[in-house]
Amino acid sequence: MCSEKIGNQSIKRLLVGIYPIITLKRGRERSVLHKHPWVFSGAVYQCEPAADGDIVTVKDINDNVLGYGFYAPHSQIIVKMFEFSAVYTDYYSVDYWQKKIYNALQLRNTYVINDQTNTYRLIHAEGDGMPGVIADVYAGTVVLNLLTKGVENICSQLTEALANLGFNNIYLKVKGISHEKEKIVSESAWLKGKSEMPVMAKENVLKFWIDIEKGQKTGFFIDQREHRRMLQMLCKGKTVLNTFSYTGGFSVYAIQGEAASVVSVDISKDAIQKCEENIALNFTNHSHHIAIAEDCFEYLKKCDTKYDIVILDPPAFAKNARSVPNACRGYKELNMLGIKACNAKGLIFTFSCSQNIDKRLFQQIVFSAAADVGRHVRIIAHLCQPADHPVNIYHPESEYLKGLLLYVD
Repeated sequence: MCSEKIGNQSIKRLLVGIYPIITLKRGRERSVLHKHPWVFSGAVYQCEPAADGDIVTVKDINDNVLGYGFYAPHSQIIVKMFEFSAVYTDYYSVDYWQKKIYNALQLRNTYVINDQTNTYRLIHAEGDGMPGVIADVYAGTVVLNLLTKGVENICSQLTEALANLGFNNIYLKVKGISHEKEKIVSESAWLKGKSEMPVMAKENVLKFWIDIEKGQKTGFFIDQREHRRMLQMLCKGKTVLNTFSYTGGFSVYAIQGEAASVVSVDISKDAIQKCEENIALNFTNHSHHIAIAEDCFEYLKKCDTKYDIVILDPPAFAKNARSVPNACRGYKELNMLGIKACNAKGLIFTFSCSQNIDKRLFQQIVFSAAADVGRHVRIIAHLCQPADHPVNIYHPESEYLKGLLLYVD
């Protein structure tokens, strides 16, 4: 669960007005001066004693303070920066983190939240200057993911800051794996309040049941909101195949867009059931929807039907750099199958959410798939994550979602 307090060593250092100091090698300060939030272990000249997750001061070789970050001695990324200034303050305070969350909320209030949408990402890690923190909101309920020891240490401060900003139901969702010894260290739990499950959230007027306790990730794939709306505008009178449909986000939008028929395919029977529940939540007549619990690759391989619109939105195939070659083969096979299943003059929405597969590589994979199938394929739109998943311009690695809208002759 949440750390209630910071370590004794950190408290002692805070009382005397300093944090442990990380000094960088000569010339290795450039990326920090350019506000890139990751400091790699090979850049470090000297470390003062510090515990995993401690807040540290980062300095250059000439003793100039470059900023502050979370220390991770067992990671190749040894510091994740959250502050790029020489100003000393209490970075363990609720006030400091509340200001950051408030600024993130203001961006969402301007570009995302309205009377039709109460489902959004409130905090997007480095994109909001809070590395290791993901917070999604479903109808006022916050689902918090804390991905590093540093932010686990300030869990209580984050909870209080969120409560001060009006969020009274806060759920901590953890994977349960320690960063050092690969063992269970904590469990998901309600930090404040408790919402009835499932939560009924709203996105572009449409309604969805969200099980934040048992669902994948935080319960829903919020990052596809604008692409779902794009599908809705394009699918009137079309036949639609939604692979890796999960709880039916794209399928609900397709029915709203008056598609002639919609087929949802996912390997999870539970996800397929929830997909049907979400469709029933929005429509009284949904007889032109078929839900199939099956492996999507297997379904596409034996599919003898061609569709006007095919959606390929698989889970991340590349979890790390080592898995990129296998992921490339998986994405290529999937796109070949999708192209074969597409009618002439049809459309394909194809995506990768693997951070280790960049936009250029993904486009090359899709090119290779089209070339092997031998059909004429054109890109008519490049797709990316929405405004509530902002990309820090100094940290391009936070641009994880990439996609293409293809026109298939």
